Amino acid sequence: MRALLRLVVLAASLVVSNPALAQDKPRIVAVNYPLEYFAERLLGDEAEVIYPVPEGVDPSFWRPTIADISTIQSADLILLNGAGFATWTSKVSLPHSKLVDTSRGLEDRFIATASITHSHGDGGEHSHEGVASYTWIDLSLAMAQAQAVANAIKARSLADSGVVDERMAELSEELNALDTAARATLEGVTDTVFISTHPRYQYLARAYGLEILALEWDAGAMPDDEDLAELETLSNESGATVLIWEAEPPAAAIDAANSLGLESVVFPPMAVPPSMTTLPESFAASVEALADAAERANSG
Repeated sequence: MRALLRLVVLAASLVVSNPALAQDKPRIVAVNYPLEYFAERLLGDEAEVIYPVPEGVDPSFWRPTIADISTIQSADLILLNGAGFATWTSKVSLPHSKLVDTSRGLEDRFIATASITHSHGDGGEHSHEGVASYTWIDLSLAMAQAQAVANAIKARSLADSGVVDERMAELSEELNALDTAARATLEGVTDTVFISTHPRYQYLARAYGLEILALEWDAGAMPDDEDLAELETLSNESGATVLIWEAEPPAAAIDAANSLGLESVVFPPMAVPPSMTTLPESFAASVEALADAAERANSG
């Protein structure tokens, strides 16, 4: 089934179009990378799709500048993730007629979380609003959000409806195939207990029957002694054998996890554009890496 994952991703990469920037084209703003990807797939080069968050900044707690707000307000369509993601959108005056909450109607599938307030480096204090917000890691929710984008594009006549429908059908077929392949890849590791360095993976866990416990570490940061003590306690109590890193950590961090008997795997949650790859490619590679890490842990 690993080969099937790679074939699905290859098919997706062949039909992705890079949007050409032109002043007379509709402008679409997306608050995260998945929505940017969906809009680009559905619009091709017929619109300018903008992801306004600077490189290296987590869109979960990014705060736009006055210039950013002006750019966003002038867009023809503003794509929101909903589920409490990108809380700045509730604090900035945005034209209501241009807003599309792509998870509207999916509230009964949201995962409730404890409300936690803490800091993330230069991002300042950040609050988890009581709902898991990384909805797209469940590909069935991602498909529903992509359909919401397609519906919004058609409703505003930003592209030919027939063409948008064809592209949406292609995208749905590819995401369905990727989902099926991921289920087959992960079906043998559902007995593994995972720990993640940050609570990003609730929808992934539910979609694929995984047990993923969560810490509250900064992405890609070196854990301090207190962090490692917390990790050791949690792994001992839960029997966890795999640690999921949100971003690539220092080598010393991997060594520290290994010393506690934990296999490490990096699984970017895809809120930001992946380096030199696409959403399907990133997801497929991460699923394979997750399964490989679990297999190594279980064979040790």
